[in-house]
Amino acid sequence: MIVPKAIQILLILFLSLKLSTTDAQTVVIKPDTLTYPAFVWESTPPDDCPFEASRQLTGIRFTGLKGGFRYGDTWYPSWASNDTLYSPWTDGATRRVDGYLDRSNSGNGPRLNVTGAGVMIGDDPLSLQAYSIGLYNSPSDPYMGRYPCGSLVYNGVWYYGTYGLGPESSTQWGNIRVNWPWIGPFVGFRYSKDFGKTWTETPHNGHKPIFGENGINGYPVKIGSPHFVDFGKNMQHSPDGKAYLIAHGGDTADTKWRFWNNSWITGDQIYLLRVTPSIENMNDSSKYEFYAGKDKQGRPVWTHDFQKIKPLLEWNNNMGCVTITYNAPLKKYLMVVTDGGNTCSKMNTYILESDSLTGDWKLVTYMKDFGEQAYFVNIPSKFISRDGRTMWLLYSGNFADWNGEVMKSNPPGSHYGLVFQKIELLSAKN
Repeated sequence: MIVPKAIQILLILFLSLKLSTTDAQTVVIKPDTLTYPAFVWESTPPDDCPFEASRQLTGIRFTGLKGGFRYGDTWYPSWASNDTLYSPWTDGATRRVDGYLDRSNSGNGPRLNVTGAGVMIGDDPLSLQAYSIGLYNSPSDPYMGRYPCGSLVYNGVWYYGTYGLGPESSTQWGNIRVNWPWIGPFVGFRYSKDFGKTWTETPHNGHKPIFGENGINGYPVKIGSPHFVDFGKNMQHSPDGKAYLIAHGGDTADTKWRFWNNSWITGDQIYLLRVTPSIENMNDSSKYEFYAGKDKQGRPVWTHDFQKIKPLLEWNNNMGCVTITYNAPLKKYLMVVTDGGNTCSKMNTYILESDSLTGDWKLVTYMKDFGEQAYFVNIPSKFISRDGRTMWLLYSGNFADWNGEVMKSNPPGSHYGLVFQKIELLSAKN
């Protein structure tokens, strides 16, 4: 059924209404939980892995506890000063506090791309309340979709980032017809001063993104889908009061391309940038500093010139979506990277650790076929234990089968939506 554009807009406006607990009767939304025998994931890095094994953190153990919700995907929570986690979400249905469902699709482009905003309340993923608080429509042209990425709530302001994905119309690539996996540029941040009730749109768009990159027809970008480094509640553990973002990307010098070389879930490099967070700064490219390598003394170099940006890490055809969380009790940064294969096959996830954001980064574990198709993997700082040894992996999984191969749920409980898995960091003492 074809819905007239005017009616589509009215529907979006209706779905975007925010219902408070005083406007409607609230419902209890129980998480989808599961228990299973604990096990240690065997780390099996490829022979060409460039990362030295960590001597301090030697692997992870799945404790056999799973929580989550069968909602939409793309959950990247930010821990606000009011002790609530705020997160983007998209591509699916997520329940509201009144029991109804908000429905989102970020790939309807180029005019009707709906992203969601959600909250998580509670201290334990096994008893968490998570629900949608509204929808937002942003045009994506000249791209097919506009998806959520970096999200930060700091000093009561919520910064919500989005990026372009795929060309506006399908295009021929060899004998393949393409319409979505290629990643476009990071567009910019819309922001809310009332925790997602109302929003001010970014001044940027797909034609004029904040850092001026062009991802049309697979042209590689460096800052496509950045994510904020999780420094804890209201960024309390930032080393200098700045917000840091980490992103996966590619470059034109690559001579060893793979299928979907630089996509929403695949890449060759990791890039790092930082900014002092404020409404005035977040959409102003001149306020950002970009990691530009290290000097002869091994000290990190920062530049305001985007053209001088250099990769923080490189591993050709083995990188992709990336997140970083600061583990305050251990004084360690934990980086989670997903190599998305061909973007809809089995995916590999690995965890690196470092004493500083600029490295050196060491390998904790390499989890081949994690999920078996887990993506958007991150570690919310709110759920790290006081000793820093246990925490929860948050991810989405198994959104598509490939060539008739059905994706298995590994570890148990992996599914599309919002998945929490409790893990324990292992060390030589274990």
